[in-house]
Amino acid sequence: MKWLIDLWRTFTRPAKYLSVGTIAVTSFALGIFFWGGLNATIEHTSSDEFCVSCHSMEENAKELQHTIHGMNRTGVTAQCADCHIPHELGPKLGRKFAALNDIWGEMTGVIDTDEKFEAKRLEMAQKEWKRFAADGSQSCKNCHAYDKMNWEQMSDLAQQRMIPAAAKDQSCMDCHKGIAHELPDMDNSNSPELISAVGSGESSLQKGQEYYSILSKPLYTAATGDTNAGKLNIATKVKVLEIEGDRVLVGIDGWRKRIGAGRVIYFDFGVNILSAQLTKEEALADGVIQTFDEKEDPLTGLTWQKVEAKVWTDNQYLTPSADGIWDYASGVYESSCSVCHAQPDVKHYDANTWPSIFQGMVSFTSMDKETQALIQKYLQEHSSTFGKHE
Repeated sequence: MKWLIDLWRTFTRPAKYLSVGTIAVTSFALGIFFWGGLNATIEHTSSDEFCVSCHSMEENAKELQHTIHGMNRTGVTAQCADCHIPHELGPKLGRKFAALNDIWGEMTGVIDTDEKFEAKRLEMAQKEWKRFAADGSQSCKNCHAYDKMNWEQMSDLAQQRMIPAAAKDQSCMDCHKGIAHELPDMDNSNSPELISAVGSGESSLQKGQEYYSILSKPLYTAATGDTNAGKLNIATKVKVLEIEGDRVLVGIDGWRKRIGAGRVIYFDFGVNILSAQLTKEEALADGVIQTFDEKEDPLTGLTWQKVEAKVWTDNQYLTPSADGIWDYASGVYESSCSVCHAQPDVKHYDANTWPSIFQGMVSFTSMDKETQALIQKYLQEHSSTFGKHE
C-alpha cells in the first residue's frame, strides 16, 4: 500500500515550485483538452457511420431509407442521432452511458442475425417507445414543432388529430409508431413491459395457495408430455392442487354455458370474461370438470353451470396477488386510450359491453395481443357489473 499512500501525499501536498498562475493555466488547458476530446467522442459516436458500423445496425438502417425520414421530395432526412440521442448535454450523456448495454449486446451476439433481431424487435421497440413517452417525443419536436405547423395546409383528417394533440403537447410517438422503422409483430409476444412491471412470478409455488396468471399459459393433459389441453387466460385466478416437477395441477373456478362440450370457462355467471378454454377432448374427459350448480340467464335463456376445472400447466408466470397486474393494466389504459379522446371511466360500461367498445379503440394503439387481452379483462372485471374488483 506504500505506493498508494505516496500517490495520495503527492496529490494533497501543496505545490512547492509551481505558481498559482501556472496551475490555473494548466488546469484551464487540460479542461479544454478534456472537453474537446469528450465533444469529439460524442460527435463521432453519434454519426451514422458509427451507428451502422455494427452488422445488425447496418441491416436495420436500410429500413429507414424506404420511409419519409430516409427519402422524400425535399431531400431533408433524419440521422440516427436526431431520433435516438437527446440534444441537451445532460440527457445526451445519460443516453451514451445507457448505450453501453447496446455495445455489450452486439459483442455477445444478442441480435447478430436477422432471426435474433426479429425476435428482439418488439422488446427493443417498446423500450424506445417508452423513452419517447418519457420526454414527450422531444426528439421529434426538435424538428416538428407544434407552434410552427400550418394547420390549413393539412387535410381535414390530419387537422382533427393534430390540433387536439398540439393543445395538450401530446407525445408524437402515441400515434406515429412505425414512422421510421418497421413495426414489430404484435401478434405473438410475451409482453416484456408487463413482465418488467409485474415480474415473472413466484419461484416456488405452494400447494393449496391461490395465484394469478401473469401471461396466457398453455394447459396440458398430464404432468408430463406435451398433449395440449387448452389455454389459461391472462389474469386468471387458480388454486394449486398438486405440484410435480415443473408443472402444477390447478383448479379453475368459474362458469360455463351448457352448450356443446362446455369447454370455455368464464369468470362469473352471465358475463363473457374468459378464464380458460379447454380442448373438446379435455372438456369431455372424466374428472376434469366438476359441476356444482345451474342457473338460467334471463337475458339469453341459456343455462349456465358453476364449475371447477382441474388441469395441468407449467409453474411459471404465476403471482399470489393481482394488484401488480391491475396496476399495470390501469396505467396502460390511461396512457394508451387517451390518445384520441378522453377515455371512458372503467365503470361506464358493463362487462359484456366493454369488449366491443375496447376493440373499436385498440386498433389506434400499438398494444400486442397479450396486452390487449389484459386491458380488456381489466375493463370487464372493474366494470359497472362488479362495481369494484374484489
